[in-house]
Amino acid sequence: MHQLIKHELCLPIILLILLVFMRNSRSGPTTLFPPLATPAKTGGSTVSAWRRLLGAQSRNSKRIVFGVLIGVMPGLLYAEQNVNQQIEQTIERYLKQQLAQEATAQGWEGARVTYTSTTTSNVIASCSQLPQVTGDSNSIMGRQQLTLSCTDTPAWTVKVNVEANVFVPAVFSQTVIERGDTITAAQLKVEELNISKAPRGFFNNIDKVAGQAAKRRLRANQLISPSLLAKPLLVRRGQQVKMIANQDGIAATTLGEALENGEQGAVIRVKNLRSEKIVEAQVIEAGVVLTTFR
Repeated sequence: MHQLIKHELCLPIILLILLVFMRNSRSGPTTLFPPLATPAKTGGSTVSAWRRLLGAQSRNSKRIVFGVLIGVMPGLLYAEQNVNQQIEQTIERYLKQQLAQEATAQGWEGARVTYTSTTTSNVIASCSQLPQVTGDSNSIMGRQQLTLSCTDTPAWTVKVNVEANVFVPAVFSQTVIERGDTITAAQLKVEELNISKAPRGFFNNIDKVAGQAAKRRLRANQLISPSLLAKPLLVRRGQQVKMIANQDGIAATTLGEALENGEQGAVIRVKNLRSEKIVEAQVIEAGVVLTTFR
């Protein structure tokens, strides 16, 4: 748990009580009872009686002071601990609500949040219920200032600076993936990611990455972002492809050679191996292109 309230109020009280105790234990008897001159040639019984009385009072004053310390300190510490717990619970509840909203909007799966907090305000009185809270930001990402308020008597308000970190499962490369390769599930893994370290985005699920192509060479353990992926190449330059030609309901097929790489839907140049004529054709599936009679 995060310590939001410093033990700054209890310490001065402790020191003040101890100071009074130490002062009374030294100067109390001589202040309350003036020094007594010892009569000449006496047995000292009067003086001894006074000293015994003063000693008894000094011992009683010590017992009273320590009794106060024992009685007061647990209450102060409990009150401070209790209000700390209330403030932490309020912050955690508020951040979890923010996280749920953000996760729904962004499509995050399995997200969790951690936070650090600091405050310059001191509160010692616990609230009869969890404090009310408002924030200065609608986003959970980054720093924000929360205002916590208790409407009890006495009422109090405390401002807390909070910095949240959101973690989600994200897809990383398991091995090196060469440029242009179609990525398989076996080349991927899922690890937890701090979103603040992924400004270019990420994927939650391996299924959303597998089957796509790498735009450039990917090193092992690299975070997979959308900018690193392209549609998979269904036809590669130099590859032999099946050419389908349609005209007026008549279809014909022949073999051709792709002169360019092509993803689904791309229009590429293809050489007809029978006529050696170069035509444009659209990639419709792996190794298959569609052209028209000319």
